[in-house]
Amino acid sequence: MAEYRSLIIGHTTLDRNTDHLGNTVEIVGGAVVYSSASAYALGHKVLAVTRLAEKDFSRLEQFTLPKENIVCIKSEKSTDMVNIYFTADKERRKCSCTSRGDAFTAEDIKGYDADIYHFAGLIYGDYDTEMIKTASEYGKVAVDVQGFLRHANDDGSMYFEDWADKKDILKYITYLKTDAAEAEIMTGTSDRKKAAEILHSWGAKEILITHNTEVLAYDGKEFFTCPIKARNLSGRTGRGDTTFAAYINERQEKSVEEALLVATATVSLKMETPGPFRGTKEDIDNYIETFYKA
Repeated sequence: MAEYRSLIIGHTTLDRNTDHLGNTVEIVGGAVVYSSASAYALGHKVLAVTRLAEKDFSRLEQFTLPKENIVCIKSEKSTDMVNIYFTADKERRKCSCTSRGDAFTAEDIKGYDADIYHFAGLIYGDYDTEMIKTASEYGKVAVDVQGFLRHANDDGSMYFEDWADKKDILKYITYLKTDAAEAEIMTGTSDRKKAAEILHSWGAKEILITHNTEVLAYDGKEFFTCPIKARNLSGRTGRGDTTFAAYINERQEKSVEEALLVATATVSLKMETPGPFRGTKEDIDNYIETFYKA
């Protein structure tokens, strides 16, 4: 058995979020923070590998992990993001990157023993693509495609572009996560089931597609969906990260359907409070009992 269930690698950001009413809050985030929080809450031993400028090391305090499970590599700059939401459901937003941390390299994951190597990226260029091939030699690879589709211009404005190397790289990936819009960029179809089939045909073993109403999972044989039941959306930021990490870590012992239920319940509960998930496995079990057992 590996020392860690998953090794999660990505930048820790300072997010400046403005809602549709003009209210602005600053919160430490990044996919690595949200992902590690949900996996840890479910009882999994995870290692977070991140990069920060020395002046920003205080951001590490926002992780829910024990300090010994966080590896911070010094970077010339940290990654900072600005998110402006145009609608109450936070589905429409404008993102910009005002500062970028150094890229991760294969050396950053060398010497660790994990079942899953989870690439929790934010922008294209966060990783050397060869890292995915290297990680696949160590264990299962999980990739959130946001870190390979979202690009930043010199002025910080961001845009989405298809992943040029997708057909070469997807065959090294066990778990692939997209949202509905990213799935359409990669496959050309807005039909989420068709998109999942296409992504699977290119080599990824299991596909997870998030949507504001539900999460879809596909293992090449069957489709499974589970509805999101959040009672409010104050914690919408980090939705996909929370879902994906919960799913892949639970999936090591559970069926696709069982892991999907736990992941969707976890994110539904998380979305009711801003920041990374700080609840417990018992909270999630109770949420399932209350909202999913009917």
